[in-house]
Amino acid sequence: MKIDLHIHSRDCSDGKMALSDIITEAASRGVGLLSVTDHDNIDCQERAEVLATNTGAQYLCGVELNIAFSHADYRDGKAVSLDLLGYQYDYGNAALNEKLHELREYRKVRAERILEKLNMELIRKGLAPFTQEDMAAIQETAEGALGRPHIADTMVEKGVVKTRQEAFDSYLVGCNVPKMPVSLEEASDLIRSAGGKTVLAHPNDPNGTSLVKLTSSLREQHDIIRGHMLPYLDGIECWHSRHDRETVAAYTAFARAEGLLVTGGSDCHQQPVIMGTVDVPDFVAAQFGYDIR
Repeated sequence: MKIDLHIHSRDCSDGKMALSDIITEAASRGVGLLSVTDHDNIDCQERAEVLATNTGAQYLCGVELNIAFSHADYRDGKAVSLDLLGYQYDYGNAALNEKLHELREYRKVRAERILEKLNMELIRKGLAPFTQEDMAAIQETAEGALGRPHIADTMVEKGVVKTRQEAFDSYLVGCNVPKMPVSLEEASDLIRSAGGKTVLAHPNDPNGTSLVKLTSSLREQHDIIRGHMLPYLDGIECWHSRHDRETVAAYTAFARAEGLLVTGGSDCHQQPVIMGTVDVPDFVAAQFGYDIR
């Protein structure tokens, strides 16, 4: 039986599939324990738990919070974006829900500012700018936490670019506006105060929000975690679709030495559908009190 503790839905995040379709697909792939970890949004958790249980799977409530992290020895102390996964919390917790609502509201403001910068670039290139109607359509399409992927998808639909990746490479990286800053300390406190566990997501992902933004050295990454992050972490995401074997071995050994939980998942946004393709060992489930034998 398979484990996948890192999946994103269309309903509450930037995935391509509806929550019900994700649960059905996961069941067809033999995923016995799963977690939908939408960005800054836990509105789908209760429904995900019910749907998963109805298919005979076990469900671990999840969320992925974006955090700002800085280290004096790297990038002149400038903050980088990292992701913190939260698991097994009370999704009815008032403080957690209030903060996530605040983050989602800011995402709308951020999207408008990104579009303002994007329009300047489009006009400079002699292309038609986005209208207020376009912005309204993007917000309507983004059923979950509004983000740059939703803008990128609209750019593809309008024929400005051919792919989501091209939208980022040619426009959205340069037109970016920072997210609302949430520190590791604050994010950790939110999850733990709701009874949950905190896990550093994909720490060595070369293409994502990871410690690679500070250093590609696994030894240096471990030193950063050990020196500045350990008090706020309960675990490390060791198995990930963009972690190579060296990374998995290094991080599982590090987690064992530091007494941390180890987790893993595909980080599936359904582009393509890769749920259940990361080989996460059974003992990961046991750490959370589940048995998938």
